[in-house]
Amino acid sequence: MDGSRAGTFHLTVPPGQAGERIDRYLPVEFPALSRAAVQRLIEEGNVLLSGAIPRPSHRLSGGEEISVTISPPSPLDLVPEDLPISILHEDAHLLVVEKPVGMVVHPAPGHAGGTLVNALLSRADTLSGIGGVSRPGIVHRLDRDTSGILVVAKTDAAHRGLSAQLSTHSMKRGYHGIVFGSPPAREGVVSTRIGRHPVCRKKMAVLAEGGRLAVTHYRRLAAFGSFSLLEFRLETGRTHQVRVHCAHLRCPIVGDDVYGRPRKIVLGKGAYGCAVTISRYFLHAFCLGFTHPVTGEQLEFTVSDPPEFEAFRATVEGGCL
Repeated sequence: MDGSRAGTFHLTVPPGQAGERIDRYLPVEFPALSRAAVQRLIEEGNVLLSGAIPRPSHRLSGGEEISVTISPPSPLDLVPEDLPISILHEDAHLLVVEKPVGMVVHPAPGHAGGTLVNALLSRADTLSGIGGVSRPGIVHRLDRDTSGILVVAKTDAAHRGLSAQLSTHSMKRGYHGIVFGSPPAREGVVSTRIGRHPVCRKKMAVLAEGGRLAVTHYRRLAAFGSFSLLEFRLETGRTHQVRVHCAHLRCPIVGDDVYGRPRKIVLGKGAYGCAVTISRYFLHAFCLGFTHPVTGEQLEFTVSDPPEFEAFRATVEGGCL
């Protein structure tokens, strides 16, 4: 079974695989599926272990029955578009790009065009197919209102190598963010489990049990007014991880009206106060480092914070003037 065809597949776990994680075992049985793709299938309920949906980290005992359902790709008309993205590095195997704020990474319902994928199709001669027809080349993502650096795979071999680094947490990912208030310490580590919110299924949440381990290292770089500029280093890469962890610390990202406060905020008091409407999350992926999956070269890229960061700080420190 290579995993490149649609359908429902059944297999019995050999005794020799006892103790192996299910999300590591299935990519061996389905070589066309990356570990990240298997984890998505599990999260979508398309993997059943003895009739129940397992956790990606479930350890196999041997002898269990597994069924895997792979849906046919949805037909999409991916049109190359000449959109503004900055290419920081390109070779025969991968690209490193800076995604602007407001750009969705890949096509999805409501976002058929104008995405990073559309922009890449107008620039790259080839993109890996592991992510599926709607996500060619996409190894990891940033939210629409988060700007910064992404690595994109041109070949399936590069995609598998980069995904492996994400899985083993060896890829260096640094973010800057402006938050309300300040975390409880100048620097620290947030380690929780993150999963779907039990009520609002479009949101993620810190869970007492279930979900997946999420670890974020943070450091306060500066404080101004009632705000702080923080640096984050991701040890794991869960959906909305930094945003959820900041909310958990009670210092949400400025502009994040999903996990934090409304985008219209009041600065100052009385006659010196003013209302400011934030147009984006103040979250920016400023650093990305990894081992080139083909050449073995150590690569690291950094970009400056967007001008909105300094403009907001100047407004706060200047008393809205």
